[in-house]
Amino acid sequence: MRAYFVIMTKKSRIYCLILWFAACVSMSAHAQTQGQPFTCEIGLQGGCGYYVGDAAPHIFMNVREAYGAHFRYKFTKRWAIQAKFSGQRIAGNDFTIRGEKLDTKWQNRLYNIDVMAEFNFFRFGSANKYDKRIRPYTPYIFLGIGVGMFNTAEKGPAATGFVPLGIGFKWKFHDRVGLNVAWQHNIYFTDNIEGQGVLDNKHSLNGWNWMNCDLTGMLTLGIVFEFARAKKACRICNTN
Repeated sequence: MRAYFVIMTKKSRIYCLILWFAACVSMSAHAQTQGQPFTCEIGLQGGCGYYVGDAAPHIFMNVREAYGAHFRYKFTKRWAIQAKFSGQRIAGNDFTIRGEKLDTKWQNRLYNIDVMAEFNFFRFGSANKYDKRIRPYTPYIFLGIGVGMFNTAEKGPAATGFVPLGIGFKWKFHDRVGLNVAWQHNIYFTDNIEGQGVLDNKHSLNGWNWMNCDLTGMLTLGIVFEFARAKKACRICNTN
C-alpha cells in the first residue's frame, strides 16, 4: 500500500510538472504577442434611424429600424478607415405643395455603402502596463463619402452620393472583442429619397442648393471582432 502511494505521488508530481511547463509555455507565447495590436476588424450593428426633410423637419421623428456591417483597418491607435454597408427604413407624413399636412403615411428603404476616416480622441487599444496612454475606450469622430440607393416615385430605383459624418464611442472589453456606439448622419446630394411625388424635389432645387438636401440619421450599437495581429517590429534586422 505504501509503495502504491509513493508511485501515485511520483505520478502526481510528474503531472503537475507537465501542467506547470505547459502553463509557462502558454504565458510565454502570450507575453511575446501582448501589446501587439490587431490591424483589422469586422462588426455588426443595429439600432434606430430617422429622416429629416420636407416631411420631417426635426431629428428622431418617425423612427424606424437601422442596421449594418463594417470592415475597419487601423493604421495607428488614433487613425482608422472604415468601409460599411447599412440599411434603414424611413417614414413620415405627406405634405402638399402648400405645406398642408396630410394624414397618410409613407415609407421607403435606403441602402448605403460608405467609406469613412476615423479619429480616436485617446490612444485606443488593449491595456498596456508599459504605456499608460493607451486606453480600452475612446470617443471618436468620422467623415467620409458614400453612395445611397433608394426608390423614387417616377423613375423607380435611383442612386446618389452622400456625405456620412458623426460621432461615436468605442469600448474594448476583450483582447479581440469590443462594442461601438455610433451616431451617424448622411447628407444626400438630392431631395427625393422619400419616394413620394409630392415630396420629391418639390422646390426644384436639386443639383445646386446643398441646403435643400435630404438627411438621414442612425443611432446604432455594434459588436466588433478583431483579427490580423500586427507584426512585431524587428529591432536588429538590417533594413538597408
